[in-house]
Amino acid sequence: MSRLTGSRRNFLAATATAAATSALTLPASAQPLGANERINIGLIGTGGRCRHLMPALAKVPNIRMMALCDVYEPNLQLAQKLAEPKAYTTRDYHALLARKDIHAVLIASPDHWHTPMTIDAMAAGKDVYVEKPLTHKMSEGAQIIAALAKHRRIVQVGTQQRSMPHIIRAKELINAGRIGTVHKVRMTWNRNSDRVRRGQPNADPKRLDWKRFLGNAPAQDFDAYRFRNWRWFWDFGNGILTDLMVHWLDVAHWVLNVDHPEKAVTIGDFNTARDVWQTPDTIQTLLSYRNVQMHFEGTFCNARPGAMIEFMGTEGSVYIDRGRFELIPEPRFPKNKPAEMILGKGPRGRDFYLTPDGERLHLQNWIDCLRSRRQPSAPISAGVSAAGAAHLGNQAYRQNRVVVWAK
Repeated sequence: MSRLTGSRRNFLAATATAAATSALTLPASAQPLGANERINIGLIGTGGRCRHLMPALAKVPNIRMMALCDVYEPNLQLAQKLAEPKAYTTRDYHALLARKDIHAVLIASPDHWHTPMTIDAMAAGKDVYVEKPLTHKMSEGAQIIAALAKHRRIVQVGTQQRSMPHIIRAKELINAGRIGTVHKVRMTWNRNSDRVRRGQPNADPKRLDWKRFLGNAPAQDFDAYRFRNWRWFWDFGNGILTDLMVHWLDVAHWVLNVDHPEKAVTIGDFNTARDVWQTPDTIQTLLSYRNVQMHFEGTFCNARPGAMIEFMGTEGSVYIDRGRFELIPEPRFPKNKPAEMILGKGPRGRDFYLTPDGERLHLQNWIDCLRSRRQPSAPISAGVSAAGAAHLGNQAYRQNRVVVWAK
């Protein structure tokens, strides 16, 4: 059994600092914007994820996507079609942050850039929407929380489930005691994909600033597959746990008001991505919290039962996916009536539903908070906690042992 490097005490102190920061008086430069004042937004990392978010952001009133940054020229060209016609473009995100006409930035770069870019954006006086996972390493949590306390900006982490109406309602029912005491949480994110071996991806190194892409990652030669599939390589991402599990972990932390596990054990294997990925394509993680066990399974070999989380209480269970929730009473409690809210059309457990448009709602919440200077639905403290639990699971896998959060 191995103890996690870095202390539980430091983690708790850091997250407490982040929570306390929300109550601080904001500097004069960050006072509320009027409802009709236009907010100018810069977008950093305009790859597929960013371009998926841009149409949702365009639906939010009184915003302009005024500046774009990416190290790969084709990404910039595609994003230009979705932004303001004369949007500023650059490969250097520092140049974008230096612009006085930019109020806030959306960061959708590879994971190893999330914390450095967010810290630099806050230091430049910008508010931030940053994709999950917030951190790439456990140690980055304290760094980004310290930066928040210093610069006091509005930062929303892209765990959009917090803005979905049916999940908000499910949380209300669970917190009201409708399923009794929750001692177990089950999470899955399963897919059946052939994208692992679709051949060498098309990426032109002459149109890419590979050195800027690497950033703080170890120096290495250009590799088109790693550039296109960075999530599955340790230098740039952390695999299924930080890419997918972190969504449901954030929901579990939010609903149950917990921040980190006490220990973790993980097993992983390669069934479709052996000798291609560094991170496993099939993984199971057991996280032990005080009085609650959380289990996650994820694979690229079979899609059943898709993406879902289930809270299992002494008097009932609540099933949640991105389109619905269902409350199922335990047979011993017949007076506990079933409940449901179904917003998404289609089979259970899909990755995405047209309704609810969680991304638009989450972006709207962020913009509303830029105007009011209130804390957003998914603040930095939540992002650090969810990513930290995922990092613990990955450490258990890589060390092949039970990892304990240090006391």
